[in-house]
Amino acid sequence: MNNVALSKKVSHALRHKPWLYELELDPEGWTPVADLLDALPSVTRDDLVAMMAAADKQRFELDGDRIRALYGHSVPGRIVKRRAEPPHVLLHGTAPRSVPAILESGLLPMRRQYVHLSVDRETATQVGGRRAVKPVILTVRAGEAHVVVFTQKPAYEMVWLAESVPPEFLTVE
Repeated sequence: MNNVALSKKVSHALRHKPWLYELELDPEGWTPVADLLDALPSVTRDDLVAMMAAADKQRFELDGDRIRALYGHSVPGRIVKRRAEPPHVLLHGTAPRSVPAILESGLLPMRRQYVHLSVDRETATQVGGRRAVKPVILTVRAGEAHVVVFTQKPAYEMVWLAESVPPEFLTVE
């Protein structure tokens, strides 16, 4: 299995449908690596490490004998994240058709647990580009908004998570 296919399979298992793989996630989203490898019999720990090293975005975290997806969960129940002081400004990429609703209601997690915010234009454009050829970039005044913002860990601050962002703290670039 190539790295892209493996990343998609691990994402499905850790972010969306762990029960299909007979995985139990703890409140922070961790599961034993051994359990994941049992669910994916042709995959080794070395395969996981290689897939993570080759990724353009860090989607997973290994910590000893456990692994978790860093963000993008759609599983029932909220994965607990640590609060952190956000940068003053963050960005959010979205499809043009979504902008009117966002400017009226703010950024909402929709089918995910959290709203994803980016620290740079490149990441926001990449995220928004999954839904539109020419995504719209919104500036989020995160420091001013005092929204509940989370980071995965200090070493990984490209993607920040928020419960929601009220519309008055958003500007279309």
